[in-house]
Amino acid sequence: MDIQELRRRGKSARIDCPRSTHSDPGRIGRDPLPLIEASSAGRVQSLVPLRYGRMLVSPYAFYRGNALLQAYDLASTASMGLNLPICGDCHLMNFGGFASPERNLLFNVNDFDETHPGPWEWDLKRLVASFLIAARDLRHGETVEENVCRETVAAYRNTMAECAEQGALELWYGRIDYEVALERVKGNASLRQHVQKAIDKASRRTHAGLLPKISERDKQGRLLIRDDLPEIFHLHASTSLLDKDDDWARLEHWQDLYEAFMRDYRGTLNADRRDLLARFKVQDLVFKVVGVGSVGTRCLVALLTDDQEQPLFLQFKEARRSVLADYVKAKLRTRHEGQRVVEGQRLMQSASDLFLGWTTGSHGRHFYVRQLRDMKVSAEVETFDDEVFAAYARVCGQALARAHAKASGRATEIAGYIGKSDALADALLLYAKAYATQNERDFERFQRACRKGQLQARSEADFSADRLP
Repeated sequence: MDIQELRRRGKSARIDCPRSTHSDPGRIGRDPLPLIEASSAGRVQSLVPLRYGRMLVSPYAFYRGNALLQAYDLASTASMGLNLPICGDCHLMNFGGFASPERNLLFNVNDFDETHPGPWEWDLKRLVASFLIAARDLRHGETVEENVCRETVAAYRNTMAECAEQGALELWYGRIDYEVALERVKGNASLRQHVQKAIDKASRRTHAGLLPKISERDKQGRLLIRDDLPEIFHLHASTSLLDKDDDWARLEHWQDLYEAFMRDYRGTLNADRRDLLARFKVQDLVFKVVGVGSVGTRCLVALLTDDQEQPLFLQFKEARRSVLADYVKAKLRTRHEGQRVVEGQRLMQSASDLFLGWTTGSHGRHFYVRQLRDMKVSAEVETFDDEVFAAYARVCGQALARAHAKASGRATEIAGYIGKSDALADALLLYAKAYATQNERDFERFQRACRKGQLQARSEADFSADRLP
């Protein structure tokens, strides 16, 4: 099928799904609490209150912390009809910088826990709504709220149109490089400062730089990761926050769990990367609490060192069923949730972590594996002025369009559907405003439930105070 026919096919999808229909916020007349509690099932129960405590910080933290709620709402909205690999939890803090295997600092979507085939509109709607909610949370004003939404959609539209003109290899290798971005903002001091700051910060976020910050030697001279409650703790120490009857707590040694991980994991790496991994020996393994929405899911960090005692930190992160799984009919190519995450990441990112792979734990849980921290940087949106906030919206829109185009090969149809006008931007602005208002209602309902004790919420300070003599 030629390009013009694909473009016409995309345009004809407007008949059954006019672009204006994307203003519909979905089935929002539901009680959010059962969905919030459902998303806590299967987590380490002693850590669920910390998840709720982090969600209580602000309406935006609440939005970040529960992707399941919006997935439920989106399931009743119209879509163009194209299911393709999508992020599944596409808010503005799930973008950032990371190192390619060649040590270039790239910008892209960087969280794929919820990746799953689904309507591309769902990612774009979650992203646009996140910008409006964050702008409102940071009190930028209505003009900025509207501007960042429109900038996001316009960047997605324009980039998708560019991708529609590119060949498969050109599309596959396309990337957003920080060094290139720095050259492009020479005339803008504010933007240049933020880009340069991100580059400088990434250069310091290495395994070698992390080692002295989180590790120490015990009396026998062994290199260990320090406990830092409630963020980091050893599984079998007195500081452990695992539930008493947790199956991991019943293991005699963390080495048993580590070896179970490594048996399957090694086979998911290319041969050259297996050889590189073999040059390291494990020193320690700890539980690490991460993010907002991921709190209570299982995440372990292993410290490995080579013969020169140079470190490698590997993160084993639990891969649960995607929040989209119950709301889309698209089938997965694998039943292993870790493999789902890895394959989605490899498809959507322009380059992926050198040690990205998947494994199954000793009790049948699924995990994916990647390096911890290595040159990873996230946006500090609280420091953004109006101009930088708009620029960040543009680059997120560009990155998402490239990710969708690369993963699906359907850029021409999507571009044909979106067209050249602001019709989709107009609709998604209305969607974002409606969903932001609903998010505030849900947040208030959540706050009341926590105040009344229906849900237990605790802060980091609360957990730390428990350990004081």
